[in-house]
Amino acid sequence: MLLWFVIAYWIVSVGIGLYAATRVHTAKDFAVAGRHLPFYMVTATVFATWFGSETVLGIPATFLKEGLHGVVADPFGSSLCLILVGLFFAAPLYRMNLLTIGDFYKKRFGRGAEVMTTIAIVISYLGWVGAQITALGLVFNVVSDGAISKQAGMWIGSSTILIYTLFGGMWAVAITDLLQMIVIVIGMLWIGGEVSGMAGGVGVVVDHAARNGAFNFWPAPDAREIIGFTAAWITMMFGSIPQQDVFQRVQSSRTEKIAIWGSVLGGSLYFLFAFVPMFLAYSATLIDADMVGRLIDTDPQMILPRLVMEKAPLIAQVMFFGALLSAIKSCASATLLAPSVTFTENLLKPMLSGPGRTMSDRRLLLYMRIVTLVFTLLVTLYALNSKYSIFKMVENAYQITLVTAFVPLVCGLYWRRATNQGALVAIFFGVTTWLSILAASPGDPFIPAQFAGLIAAIIGMIAGSLLPQVVHHDPHVHDQLRSGHHAAAVTHHVAEPVHHHH
Repeated sequence: MLLWFVIAYWIVSVGIGLYAATRVHTAKDFAVAGRHLPFYMVTATVFATWFGSETVLGIPATFLKEGLHGVVADPFGSSLCLILVGLFFAAPLYRMNLLTIGDFYKKRFGRGAEVMTTIAIVISYLGWVGAQITALGLVFNVVSDGAISKQAGMWIGSSTILIYTLFGGMWAVAITDLLQMIVIVIGMLWIGGEVSGMAGGVGVVVDHAARNGAFNFWPAPDAREIIGFTAAWITMMFGSIPQQDVFQRVQSSRTEKIAIWGSVLGGSLYFLFAFVPMFLAYSATLIDADMVGRLIDTDPQMILPRLVMEKAPLIAQVMFFGALLSAIKSCASATLLAPSVTFTENLLKPMLSGPGRTMSDRRLLLYMRIVTLVFTLLVTLYALNSKYSIFKMVENAYQITLVTAFVPLVCGLYWRRATNQGALVAIFFGVTTWLSILAASPGDPFIPAQFAGLIAAIIGMIAGSLLPQVVHHDPHVHDQLRSGHHAAAVTHHVAEPVHHHH
């Protein structure tokens, strides 16, 4: 019964995605929905993109083992990332009217920085999309009661998501995300009600968790603990700011205001709803302690699906797996689209168009679709062969963008004296420090590799920008990027009068 519901829901969402494809006529429609998305859609797509398999399966498993202290990276770091993007990055980036985040690096720091950051951003998606596809395999396996193997589930899942992402691009992602956000919210609240009833009420569960120290958040007053805690927090909070999917949400907005507040509200909603799966998983320890005891060390990602399959009525099962599939699909479609668009625009297009030749928009759109296809194949193969847990795959994904792309983005927007040379030195210092620590100590170094890489990148940016310049740099680029949009910003303000209170 449950399997048929899941299949029906799957078909409906693919249908909606294909309907959205009728709106895609240009590369801009495909990449940023032609910049037409209204506020409620931007909020929904920010929320649904981030509410992925790790939120429903990965975070709760980590929470059961380590308490709130273990989940500092996500949801704490990741929701703060979205709020920071809204407050500090959305407006200046929106005004630049770019197709990808790689375009920002090209305009501000030249081709070298564009290539290196784009490669880092594309690689970082392998882990994230890999996690979603692994989770899809898991869901099909559980729902079909083992009739569909995890491997077959991964292929079924990735190929169907590919269908609507390939044709519909950002429009398909945005429209299906809206549906999926509604299903996630209703499904999570519904199953929360069911489960708290079984466990004796919300108060009982929260009390039990508090007594057992599950809410201990801050690290022990010990240098190593504090550094590890900070590193985990900033990996997600800063490492996912220079990401194409975050940038796409901002660029797809109809106005600058929508770009800012859609991001802030989406991040806040994500933070609130991420606690529902944690509550569910903790309730499981009260409802079926034996099952949790069996799975906690072998396969903790299975605790929630097992609880729902064994204890909840059919309607609650449909709600839970509907919400879980929605979470995974919205996340996977966005994370397949983002690297494909970036790779095509920032690496493929310059290689194929050469000096003096420009690529037609139709060709660009075609290449974006081909790259999406190839990337889906690569990622599915990666997921089939990966040994990491869902949570680890996602957490590792952001280390590479943290050490390469974060510092040039912040300095490029907010520090006038940042130069092309500074950006290149920052990227070089960040990556080499990160990789050398990873290579030198496979264990648990005193300063985590990504934290050391971030510090090295900051030093590289400052030194490279202030020392004599070997690399050509136009000192007016920063002002042009900011002011080329000043004209647009002025007309924008005429349209909606702003009342300044002095």
